[in-house]
Amino acid sequence: MNAPSSDSLQQRIAALIAAQGPISVAQYMTLALHDAAGGYYATRQPFGAAGDFTTAPEISQMFGEMLGLWCVQVWHDQGQPRQKRLVELGPGRGTMMADVLRAAKVAPEFLLGLDVVLVESSPVLQKVQAEKLKDSGAAIRWTTHFDDSITDRPLFLLANEFFDAMPVRQYVKTERGWCERLVVAKNGELEFALAPMPTPHAAIAATRAAAPDGGVYETAPASTALAEAIARAVASNGGGALLVDYGYGENLGAYGETLQAVGGHRFSDVLADPGENDLSAHVDFAAIGDAARHGGAAVYGPRAQGEFLADLGITGRAEQLMKSNPASAQTLFAAVERLIGPDQMGNLFKAMAFLPPSAAKPPGF
Repeated sequence: MNAPSSDSLQQRIAALIAAQGPISVAQYMTLALHDAAGGYYATRQPFGAAGDFTTAPEISQMFGEMLGLWCVQVWHDQGQPRQKRLVELGPGRGTMMADVLRAAKVAPEFLLGLDVVLVESSPVLQKVQAEKLKDSGAAIRWTTHFDDSITDRPLFLLANEFFDAMPVRQYVKTERGWCERLVVAKNGELEFALAPMPTPHAAIAATRAAAPDGGVYETAPASTALAEAIARAVASNGGGALLVDYGYGENLGAYGETLQAVGGHRFSDVLADPGENDLSAHVDFAAIGDAARHGGAAVYGPRAQGEFLADLGITGRAEQLMKSNPASAQTLFAAVERLIGPDQMGNLFKAMAFLPPSAAKPPGF
């Protein structure tokens, strides 16, 4: 392995560790993804065939269209409030929001006076999104964080493959108890190590007592805090939040490590070349749901993405597109299969929704 340059993100992380001691996996993820000078999302456009991975909106316009129609239906079911806000967390290249807004034209009243907010921390991606959406006809603005400034009216929030990139902490079961996994530096290279003392986190010890030695437990405090904040806003002012991501529910992932690095559509070493690869972990939907209920919202799901999209009518939409453009029939068929096929994205990806307790059951659930 070539030695990193003195101004590389790896070298700066190593210097930080030398100065303050080992850092958590969560802190490492935050630096690797969001460091202003070298972080993965801060410095590049990772989406699509030319990037490092392909998300559902890049596979087919139908995905964003289904989510746009979902928002319109939830808005209709809640009495069509005039003041409303459409928010997307981590909007990628703006592809999904473009499809959402186009599909929402079936209900012009939904678009009337709609405040569209894109929550995006990357200056690079903000520019890409602005170019993509310049002809959308919507009033669009950007913010770098989800905060109280966007929760003062009915909120229709979408988050596709956002929570998987939230930082996780990892704990490993040992003979002495659950010890946090940390990142250390040796001769400028980054390595994993375990904290010498077990964590006093009683919930881990109580709920994971059956874990074998070497079992790994991942927790994402930032994710659950954000889910609770979103749920509180929806419960207080109306609207609905829809999360689509890959992850597990009650029974999966209890003792398994899911943190991974992807670059050039291939898996990479998590600690190698920070800032050069995407880092993500499977979403713990059980924890997200508990946090949302604590925030006062009614929670639906998680439900397999394939079943969710099928119930929303994606196959009918595909047939409609095939009739209008027969030459694209095979491409459309392949896209639907990739999105809903149980051996592709259909089962691994899940959908979860937060709504006010008094609201009608949302479509797809």
